[in-house]
Amino acid sequence: MGTKRVQSANLAHETIAGRRAGAPGTPEISPAGVRSGLDELDTAILHYLESHGRATNYEVGEQVGLSASAASRRIQALEASGAIRGYRAQIDDRLLGKQMTIYIRVSLERQSATVLGAFEAAVRRSRNITDCHLMAGQYDYMLVLRAADIDDYSRLHQNELSRLPGVIRLETSFALRDVLEGRS
Repeated sequence: MGTKRVQSANLAHETIAGRRAGAPGTPEISPAGVRSGLDELDTAILHYLESHGRATNYEVGEQVGLSASAASRRIQALEASGAIRGYRAQIDDRLLGKQMTIYIRVSLERQSATVLGAFEAAVRRSRNITDCHLMAGQYDYMLVLRAADIDDYSRLHQNELSRLPGVIRLETSFALRDVLEGRS
């Protein structure tokens, strides 16, 4: 075992022991094993998995200085705590004929829980909207979608976007070029 791995493994053991013992400055582990914070190894694992989601436990361990079994235990704990919400493939929408990235700022008639809930439920049902963010400022929501072309967007606007509940205004911008997308 290399020096880096031995030092990291010792750090991991000390950190876990410290969390169980309630050492100051370390995240606590509840009796059920749920973490209340992340340490440096957890953060390193998360950063590596962001760009290498299909990495094996061995590869993750090599990257952060743990054995494959120790990396596996940490990954399982991160999954159980909700720090890792899932794994997915990043698809290049252009290969599926979706050439345009479109940003839509949405204003709603009211910001009541009923109106917000109805809008968000409708957005979740849409297969065309890729992202939705509740915003602070002039607009209530920012939507992102991909479309094949302007005619495809026009169809989506008429048949779906303009029918979202509570909407009083849609303001659309078209991306000219994707410079940085989904940084990992």
